[in-house]
Amino acid sequence: MKILVVNAGSSSLKYQLIEMDNEEVICKGGVECIGIEGSKISHKVNGAEHVIEKPLTNHTDAFNLVMECLTNKEYGSISSPDEIKAIGHRVVHSGEAFTSSTYIDDEALKKLESIAHLAPLHNPASLACLKSCMSIMSCPNVCVFDTGFHSTMPPKAKLYAIPYEDYEATQIRKYGFHGTSHKFVSQEAIAYLKDKKLPYSNIITCHLGNGSSVTAVKDGKCIDTSMGMTPLDGLIMGTRCGCIDAAAVEMLAEYKNLSTKEMTQYLNKQCGFLGVSGVSSDFRKLCGAIDAGNERAKLAFDMFAYQIRKYLGSYSVAMGGLDCIVFTGGIGENGPTIREAICDDLQFMGIEIDKEYNADIPRNQLVDVSAKNSKVKILVIPTNEELVIARETKDVVNSL
Repeated sequence: MKILVVNAGSSSLKYQLIEMDNEEVICKGGVECIGIEGSKISHKVNGAEHVIEKPLTNHTDAFNLVMECLTNKEYGSISSPDEIKAIGHRVVHSGEAFTSSTYIDDEALKKLESIAHLAPLHNPASLACLKSCMSIMSCPNVCVFDTGFHSTMPPKAKLYAIPYEDYEATQIRKYGFHGTSHKFVSQEAIAYLKDKKLPYSNIITCHLGNGSSVTAVKDGKCIDTSMGMTPLDGLIMGTRCGCIDAAAVEMLAEYKNLSTKEMTQYLNKQCGFLGVSGVSSDFRKLCGAIDAGNERAKLAFDMFAYQIRKYLGSYSVAMGGLDCIVFTGGIGENGPTIREAICDDLQFMGIEIDKEYNADIPRNQLVDVSAKNSKVKILVIPTNEELVIARETKDVVNSL
């Protein structure tokens, strides 16, 4: 069963074609600059990359070009679009309209349209791509939501202390994001711990990248997560401020003479590592600046580690214990210094990292960086969000 996984942005479209019989990626690629000058596709198959530059006015043009590459006689992977049995779409926000991955018919499409405002930078692009796929292809389309894995959070964890009737009217509450990543690595961790006959009930997953979030996973289900109504809440990130007092936002807006929309843009694009360090939103460049003696870069690094450590403590209490910490994402998988800084001096929690091994671990595989005496397992697990989307799409289609 071949499934096409699609991840649409406002001017981009990433894709992977996966053979679900063995869960292998047949080919993958991405379309850039949709609707603007310089649009092109980069299609990768059998170790070769094929780049085509072509004007693309919208997501329909982009998806048509994807299908041309997939069926190309020279470098295509399928002879006919009919070989694709389903399309799985990554959608950022589900609101309360959806609590799990969903087959999209006309009724579900209307629900998606009604919640597009909850993620104005992401959901409209997903909708545009979804409509293109539905008009061009005859196979089922399934939406897999970044918020889906977090739908198991209890009310005490997901609700804000606003009047309950306002919550009911607006759906304003914590939703959480990076759900497909947190789901994949927590499942991988559980399988690993079970195989080792170790406790696996209480796991904290740390998805650390340009966007970062921490999730408490008890018995395989999310009970709390750091991101909130939007991906802006929680940890300091590449360009996002993370948690901030609402009154401070008002004071900043007045000081900088910014509108509400401009302030939201400021908090999302000018803060975080970039704002604190004055160097870059790129964690690698941040570490390079630290090595060169930049104190503000070191401050951004320390803030990041400190905030994650606080989540480790609070989520351990929320779950009634801690069996395993998982690091994933670009920073989590490739940042030995931040992993060490987070785990440093947490022996009182049973957390002890093998500093020497952690400094130079094998890549692209599950790695246990726990010290021998550590009571809590510390794992580095490469995430695979596309595979989660494909698996969930397959399950939904098989249930139709």
